[in-house]
Amino acid sequence: MSNHTSNRTSSPPSNRRVKTLMAAVAVAAATLASALPADATPTRPTREPLTDVRIATHFDVSAGQLPENIALLPDGTAAVTFAASRQVAEVSPRGATRVLATLPAPADGGVHTPALGFPLATGIARTPDGTLYVLYATGTADLTGLWRLRPGKAPQRIAALPEDGLPNGLALDERGKHLYITDSVLGTVWTVPVTGGTPTAWSTAPELAPAGFLGVNGAKVHDGALWVTNLDRGTLLRIPIRPGNRAGTPQIKASDPDLVGIDDFAFTGHGDDVLATLNTTNRVVRIRPDGTRTTVLDTADGLQNPSSVALRGKEVYVLSAAYATATDPNLLRARLRGHL
Repeated sequence: MSNHTSNRTSSPPSNRRVKTLMAAVAVAAATLASALPADATPTRPTREPLTDVRIATHFDVSAGQLPENIALLPDGTAAVTFAASRQVAEVSPRGATRVLATLPAPADGGVHTPALGFPLATGIARTPDGTLYVLYATGTADLTGLWRLRPGKAPQRIAALPEDGLPNGLALDERGKHLYITDSVLGTVWTVPVTGGTPTAWSTAPELAPAGFLGVNGAKVHDGALWVTNLDRGTLLRIPIRPGNRAGTPQIKASDPDLVGIDDFAFTGHGDDVLATLNTTNRVVRIRPDGTRTTVLDTADGLQNPSSVALRGKEVYVLSAAYATATDPNLLRARLRGHL
């Protein structure tokens, strides 16, 4: 277990630094877009089963507020990570943004961060006591890993992860005792107790590996299994959680060239029905239990590289990171109809 704290400044990056980061983000976004097969044919949006679609919050791109992941609080507040500014923030139900913490900057600026070349805050999860858990990738051994942010406390690293990996998606198990961490570069799912400690490689199945850029990505615990996406391969996978917290064999629940670029996802509350973000094609799709899909949101709704989706009851939250456009990172909100 690593009880790391840092004396380095935790202030947000300067405007010059943000411009440098945005250039790195643009290169990464171009790489991401190139992963999309030429024969992929996006389906036309229907919006069904969504209604009342609107942009609830616009973030400050000049400050590096590119939202990467989201966790919802009971009152409708959204806890988010800002990738390029290394920040954790809260967005109130009325749309006001408040920065909670800035993670310490790596000494080398994060230029050795695998696949991307800049340090970034990624996955986020929340426990009922208000504790936030955040993933941080820097390409350095002293900072890469799982961080804990308790109310009124400074962020603290509680588990170190490989510096040559890219910790990305974060999921809390239904009993609140373990966290699951996807590594998009190493093609690994790690598990670690919520108290911190040495991570265990929970699954290294070949279905998790990247195919040129980023592999296993989004993660959710659902109905006795860890569900994950593979961005490069355009797949949604179900990995059974066996007794003793052992990983079962991955089962492909959806796979299609049109799903390449799949990032985060959330269950709608109707069985295995999910909403998923497609980062490269600027869409949110509904994936039914039989693997078929329908586009429900796209650029006409304000999506710009959507990176994360979450549901609270019938309320749907979608983050747009604007990695490629660097124009309007935002939080979109919508309502889920009562029937699917």
